[in-house]
Amino acid sequence: MSRILVKATITAISGLGIMLLGGCEPGHKQTSQNGYRGAGLNQIVDARHVVPAAVIPPEAYALPPDGGPLAGQSYQNLKVLGGISKDRFDHLMANINQWVAPPAAGCTYCHNPANMASDEKYTKVVARQMLLMTQTINSQWSPHVKQTGVTCYTCHRGNAVPVNKWANAVGAPNPDSITGNRYGQNAPNADVGYASLPSNGFAEYLNGAKNIRLAADTALPSKDHVVSVKDAEKTYGLMVHLSTALGVNCTYCHNTQSFRAWNLSRPQRATAWYGIRMVRDINQHHIGILQSVFPDYRKGPLGDPYKVNCTTCHQGQAKPLGGVSMIAQAPALKGPTPAAPTVVAVPAAPSAPLALNDAPALLARK
Repeated sequence: MSRILVKATITAISGLGIMLLGGCEPGHKQTSQNGYRGAGLNQIVDARHVVPAAVIPPEAYALPPDGGPLAGQSYQNLKVLGGISKDRFDHLMANINQWVAPPAAGCTYCHNPANMASDEKYTKVVARQMLLMTQTINSQWSPHVKQTGVTCYTCHRGNAVPVNKWANAVGAPNPDSITGNRYGQNAPNADVGYASLPSNGFAEYLNGAKNIRLAADTALPSKDHVVSVKDAEKTYGLMVHLSTALGVNCTYCHNTQSFRAWNLSRPQRATAWYGIRMVRDINQHHIGILQSVFPDYRKGPLGDPYKVNCTTCHQGQAKPLGGVSMIAQAPALKGPTPAAPTVVAVPAAPSAPLALNDAPALLARK
């Protein structure tokens, strides 16, 4: 009898285990085939983790027709938007009030109401540079943002400071100890999907121009391509960040037959290639030059300004804001205004922006 009871107990427990395991996958996974069957390009999405569509705020008021006196003729000290009409300038300022400024502050977040032309508030100097940055993104980085474009709301989403940002990590490496500072390794961090991967690769890959490529043309390292295990882990950390930021898996860009081969990759890989370089341009030539402008409480623990990464715009979606374009609400952000000077009252950028014509031969796809 005891053996029968034991068998019955084991059978019951096994059945319960199967039921519990079955409950781990209750039909929430959705798959879609991208490319030819067997190419390893399937996208797997857990419906429970899909980021809901962002609520697009309405315009402050309808976009006025173009024409009439220029903003530069009506207001003083306009260094970026002086060449658009006064009516459209007012419309853009009203929208920015909703997209960026804290509700309690309104216009006074950037301006002294007694002297609107004054640059005494650092927020106005920063906002001017951000306007120039947005125009640069929309006019020079179309290989990434396409015709959808970006506005202030793409990153800010109603916050004075974007929620998703990064700065250099705290602590200096200690060569005499493996404890304390972890060199960004094995520290629970959402930026690398909480994986045991370095989370300090942003400084090298999204602010610096360190080569991200791992695979070489030869089986053994050569003088032209030497990648350490440490570098490989940083690259994987960056790739996990990209996957998390866009809410996709690796095959959104890569073919598992060969992660390295461009001719087997999806077109999205080329878009991502430009996106990484766009982020570098933003951090180096629009945010980094504001080092002396930001107050200490708006800087990271090591005193550098907070910078952007892929999550800053995408926030869990393959296309920011689900692909909805808001650029029609702010046509002045499409590119530099011809009649407006583009020199901003901050230190000059350290070097010229990255060129767009140095991409690998990634258009010759099968």
